[in-house]
Amino acid sequence: MNTHSDLMARRARLLGAKAPLFYDEPLHIVRGEGVWLYDAAGRPYLDVYNNVPLVGHSQPDVVAALARQAATLNVHTRYLHETILDYGERLVARLDPSLSMVLFVCTGSEAVDQALRIARLHTGGEGVICTNLTYHGNTTAVDEVSPLFYGGVPRSERVRAIPFPDSYRPLGGLAGEALADAYVAEVDRAIAGFAENGVGFAGMVLCPVFANEGLPDVPRGFMQGAVAHVRAAGGLFIADEVQAGFGRTGRMWGYELAGVVPDIVTMGKPMGNGHPLAAVVARADLIEEFRDRVMYFNTFGGNPVSCAVGNAVLDVLDRERLVDNAREVGSYVRAGLARLQQRHTMIGDIRGHGLWIGVELVRDRATKAPATEESNRAINLMKERGILMGRIGQFDNVLKMRPPLPFSRANADLLLATLDDVLGLL
Repeated sequence: MNTHSDLMARRARLLGAKAPLFYDEPLHIVRGEGVWLYDAAGRPYLDVYNNVPLVGHSQPDVVAALARQAATLNVHTRYLHETILDYGERLVARLDPSLSMVLFVCTGSEAVDQALRIARLHTGGEGVICTNLTYHGNTTAVDEVSPLFYGGVPRSERVRAIPFPDSYRPLGGLAGEALADAYVAEVDRAIAGFAENGVGFAGMVLCPVFANEGLPDVPRGFMQGAVAHVRAAGGLFIADEVQAGFGRTGRMWGYELAGVVPDIVTMGKPMGNGHPLAAVVARADLIEEFRDRVMYFNTFGGNPVSCAVGNAVLDVLDRERLVDNAREVGSYVRAGLARLQQRHTMIGDIRGHGLWIGVELVRDRATKAPATEESNRAINLMKERGILMGRIGQFDNVLKMRPPLPFSRANADLLLATLDDVLGLL
C-alpha cells in the first residue's frame, strides 16, 4: 500500500510540484457519505467545505439514476432524447420566466466562456467588467475575468476590474446609499474607460453573493444600480451562479437575493452533485441569436446520463426540502457564530446567506487588521479535530463554510463547539 509520502511524490511527478492541495498536512480521502468524508484510515471528517456534492456525498438516488441511465444509453445530444428535454424544462422553470432557454456544457468554466461569447456576439463589443478579486474559471477567455490570482489586476485590455462591493471595509469609508453610489461610480468609470480606449462594451459578470471575494455584505442598492448602468450602456448582466445557485443561499438562486434578474445565468458543479454537468440559461432571443450565428455543439454537455443525474438532484432537493434546510440551518449556524463572537474578539465579521457562511478573523476589531496566519492555523486545527473548511477573501482571513445541503443542526452544533475550542487556542 502506498504511504502518504509515496502519494505526495507520485502526485508531484505526475501533476506538478505546485499542483494545489488543502492543508499543511494534506488528507488522503477515499470515501464520502452524506456530509461526511473518510480518509484511508477510516477516520470521518465533517465536510463543511465542499459545495459540489450539493445533496450529499454518494447520494443513493443520484448514484442509482447515473447507473441506470449509463446502463441504458450514453451518447451525445445530437439525437432526440426525452431525458434531456425533461431536465431542461425542469431547470428553466426554476428561474425567472425571462430566462427560458438553456445551453448545456460540462463545467462552470465552459458555461462562463459561452456566456461571454453570447454577450460579445449580441452586443458587438468585447469589454467586460468583473471585480478585482473574483474567479470565474480556467479557460483562456474566462481567466481574463478572474483576476483573483493576479493581484486583482486583469491581464487583458478587454477586461476592467472594479473594487468588489464591501460594507465591512468600505470604499472611502462611506456608508449606506453613498457607499452604494461610490461602487456604482466604479462601474461607470470602467464603462468610460472602455470607450476611451475604443473597446466596445459587452457587459458585466458577477457572482451574486461575491463568493470568492469573501461573501461581503453588499451595500443596499449597489446591484440594482450597477446593472441599470450596464444596461443603459448597452451591456448585458451575467450572473455566475456556480457557487451561489441551487439553494445554497436559502434561495434557489443568488440573484434573487441581489434583487435583479440577469440576462444570462451560468451554473455548474453542484447541479450534477459532482458529475460534470453545467449550463448557460439566458433570454430566448440571446440563445436563438447565438444558434443562428454559431455552429455550437458539445459532445458531452447535457448527455442523457448527465441529465438523468441533474433530474435526480432536483428530486432530492425537493423531497428533502434542502433549500429550506439551507436557510434554516444556515440561520442557526450564524446565530451560534454571533454567540461565539461575544467570547472571541478575533471574530470581526459574520456574513453570508443560507449554508454559504463566512467568518472574518481579525487581530483587532477597531483596526480590522486581518488575522491571516491565525486563519490558516484555524482551518488546520479544525481539520485535526475532524472538521473541514477553507478560507477566502482579500487577505485569506475569512473562514469559508459551504457544506452539502443536508447539513443538520446536530452537524452545526459539532461545528460550533469545535470552532469555539479552536478559536480559544489562537
